[in-house]
Amino acid sequence: MDIRDFSMDLFSLAGRRAIVTGGNTGLGQAFSLALARAGADVFVPSVTDDDGTTRTLVEGAGRRYAFLEVDLTAADAPERIVTECEAALGGIDVLVNSAGICLLDDVEAFDREKWDPMVAVNLTAPFALGHAVAKRFVAQGSGKIINIASLFAFLGGQWSPAYAATKHGIVGFTKAYCDELARHNVQVNAIAPGYFATKITEQTRSDPTTNQRVLDHVPAGRWGEAADLMGATVFLASRASDYVNGHTLTVDGGYLVR
Repeated sequence: MDIRDFSMDLFSLAGRRAIVTGGNTGLGQAFSLALARAGADVFVPSVTDDDGTTRTLVEGAGRRYAFLEVDLTAADAPERIVTECEAALGGIDVLVNSAGICLLDDVEAFDREKWDPMVAVNLTAPFALGHAVAKRFVAQGSGKIINIASLFAFLGGQWSPAYAATKHGIVGFTKAYCDELARHNVQVNAIAPGYFATKITEQTRSDPTTNQRVLDHVPAGRWGEAADLMGATVFLASRASDYVNGHTLTVDGGYLVR
């Protein structure tokens, strides 16, 4: 593309169809709304529906919204999700692998009963759905896969070896898929959120000692808000990022530099 052809229209997602796993809660809801505000229709597969808030937000942005209640770890989930999305929205252009769980315990107590479900939800499910969607993207010669990693893709992950392991795995999966899919005009990237004010971090934020410990490590001096992730999501889902591939974008207020 010649520099004279650059336009802000490259950031538009008008006419795109996006799958956002777990896109009706927490940070996932922000991903769904960001894509909708940029012009995409949104399909949300999740284990439970919300109170209608996500549908209201997406449809309030003038876009279509479809929901599928599904166990993402089920063997038939990937093809079911893809088929249902194609039926509801007419195709797929963007996949955001957002759904995840985090179980915490001391190393002595963190056994396979905690490890296995985290690997299933956080790593195997994104791979399986990514595999199903990638086949469609190769056939159509375009597509965007955005995997949600974490700062614990770079750190140890105290009290949750499985969370750290799966997020390291997500970054490796992102690079591996980029290496194979880039030639098909498919971009595969990841977003690694830092410390965000969500339900998962309520306990940490409510304790003055642990709250200050986090803030002392963040140059921005504050916890992230869900809205802080929306611009990165739109960028990686849009044509503006067509030459960005295999990259993990940290959105962390500078946490990793300190």
